[in-house]
Amino acid sequence: MKKIFSLETLKNLGGFVVSMIILLIIWSLVSYITKNEIPGPKATWLVFKEMMADPFYDYGPNDKGIGVQLFSSIKRVLMGFLLGSIFAIPIGILMGSSKIAMKIINPIVQVLRPVSPLAWFPLGLLAFKAADGATVFIIAITSLWPTLINTAFGVSNIPNDHKNVGKAFGFSKWRYISRILIPFSLPHIITGLRLSIGIAWMVIVAGEMLSGGVGIGFFVWDSWNGLSLEKILSAILIIGFVGLILDKIFSGVHTFFEYEAKS
Repeated sequence: MKKIFSLETLKNLGGFVVSMIILLIIWSLVSYITKNEIPGPKATWLVFKEMMADPFYDYGPNDKGIGVQLFSSIKRVLMGFLLGSIFAIPIGILMGSSKIAMKIINPIVQVLRPVSPLAWFPLGLLAFKAADGATVFIIAITSLWPTLINTAFGVSNIPNDHKNVGKAFGFSKWRYISRILIPFSLPHIITGLRLSIGIAWMVIVAGEMLSGGVGIGFFVWDSWNGLSLEKILSAILIIGFVGLILDKIFSGVHTFFEYEAKS
């Protein structure tokens, strides 16, 4: 088991290294073709090192280190993601458990799901009277759909044999939910959460560009105003790697519960 695990880890690591090399080659070619109007990896690396020399400095509202900006964004993302999940999972369970609820709620979901986060931002400002609240709101409202849909799908596909077991043993509603519904649909719920956190992390950049203040999205916009493309590219890489880490966390949770279910 350990040998298989270590071999799989090495394969994944090897694939990651190869993909990063390909990315650097493409990036260098783009920089060469544009005659360095888009900075190459070397120029970006020098600016990135300067940014990371003191990432948590705070000299005022518009002069904060990249670490301060990043953690502010992560805090907003987690707040919006958790808020959206609190609504998405129960509504998804209701939709998956009841055909009537599915027919009533699903059209609402399909109408609201494609709406851009930028369209929600003015309503968030109106409701919360503050840019921070509006940003958390648009993260919640745009990231909850994958969790809701996947939860409804998982619950609606519980086999009849499982349901009959609950009836045969006279399970109460709560016992049925805790012993049958949740364990069976949990992999689907986690898949939905994994997709939702990815959307939440994408939305934060647009939200902070509109709201200003502090955050990785504001940092990108402020760097553009300062004509520092190297800082923008550094921020893009940071955003990408944080997104990768968040995805790997939920992927690991999904794998763990799948393994537990099989054993």
